[in-house]
Amino acid sequence: MPTLSREQPEPPERPEPAQPHRARRTAESFGVDAHRYDQARPGYPADLVARVVAGSPGPDVLDVGCGTGIAARQFQAAGCAVLGVEPDPRMAGLARARGLRVEEASFEAWEPAGRTFAAVIAAQSWHWVDPVAGAAKAAQVLRPNGRLAVFGHVFEPPAEVAEPFAAAYRRAAPDSPFSAQPARRPVELYEAGYAEIADRLRGTGRFDEPEQWRFDWERPYTRGQWLDLLPTTGGLTRLSPGRQAGILDAVGRAIDALGGRFTMRYTTLATTAVLK
Repeated sequence: MPTLSREQPEPPERPEPAQPHRARRTAESFGVDAHRYDQARPGYPADLVARVVAGSPGPDVLDVGCGTGIAARQFQAAGCAVLGVEPDPRMAGLARARGLRVEEASFEAWEPAGRTFAAVIAAQSWHWVDPVAGAAKAAQVLRPNGRLAVFGHVFEPPAEVAEPFAAAYRRAAPDSPFSAQPARRPVELYEAGYAEIADRLRGTGRFDEPEQWRFDWERPYTRGQWLDLLPTTGGLTRLSPGRQAGILDAVGRAIDALGGRFTMRYTTLATTAVLK
């Protein structure tokens, strides 16, 4: 059950892989439980944040689809002044409560009012942005030599966890687009999605040759920690509590069979490019 909040191209949060930015109801469903999202979702590799900061011509950062500010707080801790753009008022409200400046709008509709930035980042959010309009808007708001960095996680639970999840999901939501997805998908599929982002950036004629970054890491999860995170993924955010409960019960039993915990292998992928 790889998940790039897929949160970037990402299965469980991409009901329409060809045009995920048109799946607005799913895109706007993550704020259903913004506090759970903020607490359960993982942050980003420190090396990624450091590379973006070091490769940008200043400390001012625009965070596209900032959500509750998970990535933004990491960039703030690295010395950046961050402005978030977020269409969901529930997510934006929590981000403000955590100290982030946020303007409520989709990136396509957001009005920069002449402002420019040293870096534009999109953490687990770029797949909800129109790929053509998003690339053009990023070029518009970046200063010369400014950096665009689009990044997100691929989740790869062990098969002993992913397969019971997939089976339970098919039973609970047989008509969902997510039900047709395999339990696990190779990271190469997600790398191909980031390669498509690079192609879009090349197509603007405004960026230097894009780079592809990859960070592999691991994180242990207890049963409770993983069951807190699962409801924040796009495949579950729109399900009723009853349907969610059946899926979480099946996954919980699978984790119990592993001794109540497992180790998640994460891959964080990034496409980044510098404005000419």
